[in-house]
Amino acid sequence: MSDPGNPTLDQLNIFLAIVDTGSFAAAGRKLNRAVSVISYGITNLEAQLGVMLFEREGTRRPRLTAEGRTLLSEARLIAQGVDGLKAKAKGLLSGLEAEVNLAVDVMLPADRLGQVLKEFVQQFPTVQLHLHGEALGAIASLVLDREADIGLSGPLAAGVDGLESRSAGSIPMIPVAAPDHPLARMTPIAPGAGRNYIQLVLSDRSRFTEGRDFSVFSARTWRMADLGAKHALLRQAIGWGNMPLDMVEADLAAGRLVRLDMPDHVGGTYRFAAIWRRDALPGPAATWLIDRFVELGRDDSEIAGLGDI
Repeated sequence: MSDPGNPTLDQLNIFLAIVDTGSFAAAGRKLNRAVSVISYGITNLEAQLGVMLFEREGTRRPRLTAEGRTLLSEARLIAQGVDGLKAKAKGLLSGLEAEVNLAVDVMLPADRLGQVLKEFVQQFPTVQLHLHGEALGAIASLVLDREADIGLSGPLAAGVDGLESRSAGSIPMIPVAAPDHPLARMTPIAPGAGRNYIQLVLSDRSRFTEGRDFSVFSARTWRMADLGAKHALLRQAIGWGNMPLDMVEADLAAGRLVRLDMPDHVGGTYRFAAIWRRDALPGPAATWLIDRFVELGRDDSEIAGLGDI
């Protein structure tokens, strides 16, 4: 036969049960079927495919043929795909989202994001997650423009019309530079000295930051939307700038960066908020994400004496 027929899902499940249990009798017990039904199902499957799947002669236990071994992985993929389809359909019937679009501020510590997403996969295996990493006002823009269902934003989302929010912790921000930068070699750093050197500044193109500066101290700035690029340029002594403490702790310990003791620019606290549109309540999976970010944010220890950034 050159053109195989169409096997049924039940036939494939019988095939996989025999492989997994090691015998026709054990497959029958697993599927609550008579051995004769199992044997009949495999015979029909082999007839549909036009190949023998098991060696039955000369052995007490069915053994896969070369053709059977070749087709086994495809059979598993089909069975797993159907299981996934049924699980997603069940989730939809219970009100669970098919997908969630999440926008996250690049300032959020990677360990915290990774912990939440790992738990999310375990909690909602059928929900597709789309992750957007953005800076400053771009998070609020994505949510308002319905490109993201929820966001984990910095302080720029506070008070934005049309958005609801919940506080989700904070991180300390500190001014740093490479050890061979002039400011790092200055002891003590004179008030106003930072104005004379390039300050590396994170920026974005959203309407919420247009014409506004945040924690900009120097008259000379280089602006970029990539926090990783800013980090790399700081280590090259191109300029100085504020960075999340958790992101530069290893650099400080290794001497690749130094914390600047600037009397007029001591750093600050960068506050996060989980946000969503007021007219689009988050579904169960999105709500779980919000609750988890808020819960982990409660563990943050605020730095006394520093202002907000």
